Amino acid sequence: MNMRAIRIAATGAADVLVERPAPVPEPGRGDVLIRLESIGVNFIDIYHRTGVYRVPMPFTPGQEGAGVVESVGADVTQVSPGDRVAWAMQMGSYAEYAVVAAWKVVRLPVGISMDIAAATMLQGMTAHYLTHDTFPLGPGHVALVQAAAGATGQLILQIGKLCGARMIASVGSPEKAEIARSAGADAVIIYQEADWPQQVKKLSGGAGVDVVYDSVGQATVQGSMASLRPRGYLALFGQASGVVAPMDPAALANGGSLFLTRPTLAHYATTAAEIERRTRELFGWYERGQLRIPIDRVFPLSAAASAHRHLESRQAKGKILLHP
Repeated sequence: MNMRAIRIAATGAADVLVERPAPVPEPGRGDVLIRLESIGVNFIDIYHRTGVYRVPMPFTPGQEGAGVVESVGADVTQVSPGDRVAWAMQMGSYAEYAVVAAWKVVRLPVGISMDIAAATMLQGMTAHYLTHDTFPLGPGHVALVQAAAGATGQLILQIGKLCGARMIASVGSPEKAEIARSAGADAVIIYQEADWPQQVKKLSGGAGVDVVYDSVGQATVQGSMASLRPRGYLALFGQASGVVAPMDPAALANGGSLFLTRPTLAHYATTAAEIERRTRELFGWYERGQLRIPIDRVFPLSAAASAHRHLESRQAKGKILLHP
């Protein structure tokens, strides 16, 4: 039995995303076969497609999805056929079916749709670990969020406010500034303006912010460091504008004994219990109306290349999804 799947045979531009027939995979021991209904599109998919993060060729991209359990392998007791589930951080979601390790799969509450689940797993857990573990926010903290109008940025703003922190948003245009304000930003700056690090310092009472959550990378990293208080934290969790150049560690000392970390979700979602804790809180906030999950556009699976171009354009105002 075959399925439709997006395959990449060589790295390159979005055109390398080609729909091809492929065999429906079989779940092995400890695995679950999921019939997908909604698929998340993320920058990590672009890093895989372009070769920034190298993976064996050919491959089916995609790191998250939501759907219905079709069958389970040996020793799987967490879920059963017919369960509504979602997962993140396992390759192969740009397809009609995917095999996923059962420990990465979560059952969906009744009030969570497939689209909300697919829009929440990777970026929601990213926002959760950044604000709860990488630098745990609380009352009295001031944080700067780069690319704050994007899907992850909006989630970080909202979760930061739930934690009691003051949240400053950095965006690329006045239109995106309004999106950030609607997500709860206490103040907004536009990072194309030459003096934006000085604006951040003023907004933080002259001291600098406690933490910068930066997914932009090359274009913002120097300004992010300049925005920090002494002993502040730069959480560089993405590189949408390009790879950051090698850095002399002395720059951290000169900036005020700063801390720099390059976290990834793979190291903050290492057990079923950790994944369950993060998703339980995220879905709970959503069901109580405390967290809005922004969805920008939904593309058919066959238009995965268009979805990537839209994400790369930096025009997305929320999550991009694919429907098989």
